[in-house]
Amino acid sequence: MSGVLVIAEQRRGELRPVSLELIAAAQSVRRGAEEVAVAVLGPAPEQFADALKVGGADEIILVKVPAPEFDPDVFEAAVGALIAERHPDVVLIAHSVDSFGFAAALAAKLRLGFATDVFKAERIDGELVATRGGYGQKVCVEVDFPGKSAVMLAIRGNVYKPPESSAAPRVSEFAAPAAASRSVAREFIEPAAGDDVDMTAAEFILTIGRGIGEEANVAQFRELADAVGATLGCSRPIADAGWLPKSRQVGQSGKTASACKLYIAMGVSGAIQHLAGMKHVATIVAVNSDAEASIFGVAKYGIVGDIFEIAEELRRHF
Repeated sequence: MSGVLVIAEQRRGELRPVSLELIAAAQSVRRGAEEVAVAVLGPAPEQFADALKVGGADEIILVKVPAPEFDPDVFEAAVGALIAERHPDVVLIAHSVDSFGFAAALAAKLRLGFATDVFKAERIDGELVATRGGYGQKVCVEVDFPGKSAVMLAIRGNVYKPPESSAAPRVSEFAAPAAASRSVAREFIEPAAGDDVDMTAAEFILTIGRGIGEEANVAQFRELADAVGATLGCSRPIADAGWLPKSRQVGQSGKTASACKLYIAMGVSGAIQHLAGMKHVATIVAVNSDAEASIFGVAKYGIVGDIFEIAEELRRHF
């Protein structure tokens, strides 16, 4: 086959959003007329076919497996057999708890190039280069794969925008080999919800960083966000300190501001991990007392000043 093979994810009978994001990511690594094939595994994979008929997908491969829920042994055998038959140049999977269960072992077994937590993949002079965080997300690391005929990349969620157009890819079936399972799915336990906000859907976000100084100051910025009609977000230090729930954290270890159109960052320095969650926003307004703060490198508008004074001025107008 060559080309790109995308492994879609489904859970409890629902296609996970990252599946469409992987199809978008495939467009940046396909070469010329190479095709993008999307494989979906499950006891009734045909139920997901229509949802996968989006722009950028040339083929949908239905892989029927007996396991009603994700099973690492079954998935490793099925995906491995599919790779062996199709010989793709690039295999894209989600950087998720499911892929953790089989991807590394499969990449080692098949001697594939492999990189996890990838937030950018591209061809540079014809060669595949993947970008991921390193050293506790303090730097960006570019990874290439010399000598590898095939590469598997685990793509971070909420980075690529899902295709908006529909398509009519051909649909085929693949017979997965039988595989002995060493685990049994007992039940699903949903994590406790710390907040009901969905940062990925917010169109206007006001984010606070360590520049607010102390927890007592959070309240006034919450009031400001409410006054201007914004969703209050935060950088990692604020969430780690417990001043705001993790659900409000923007960044590569938090949420990506996928739908955001206006992003105001107050007292946010602009660490690499935070920029990964918001630098794609068209209009970014940064307020920071440090004129050398990294956040100004991605901001459309920048204000060098005291965030408390600026916040007070804003409140006077609302």
